[in-house]
Amino acid sequence: MVKYTFKKEERLCNKRFLTNLFQSGSSFVLYPYRISFVKSQQLPSPAQVVISVPKRRFKKAVDRNLLKRRIREAYRLQKHQLLHTFLLNNQTEVLLAIQYIGKEILDYDVIFNKMNSVFIKFQHEYTKLYLEQGD
Repeated sequence: MVKYTFKKEERLCNKRFLTNLFQSGSSFVLYPYRISFVKSQQLPSPAQVVISVPKRRFKKAVDRNLLKRRIREAYRLQKHQLLHTFLLNNQTEVLLAIQYIGKEILDYDVIFNKMNSVFIKFQHEYTKLYLEQGD
């Protein structure tokens, strides 16, 4: 049985990894998200993720925290079937940044459905960038 958890080893906290992700990583936009990713090695889990909501667009911390909670929950429930199985099948590890670029606070259902689309597009982009080159 799959445990739907989001533990500490799945969260991206290491400054060196974060710098690497944003300096040399690839990205794509699928509204309301901007996804940055880079291939990595020797991680404790198949993917390490950082989720951010900009202070520039959402001045109130309450609003930012609400959006981050909704995004984390959508990620937590869908990561096993779409993200981890893809990464484990290809024997690879990835650093992932999910940035919210929407201008309004969306309902959880919309965020959940868009997260599904993000994982599908991520598989396509990752395959195009890393797997087709034989890297």
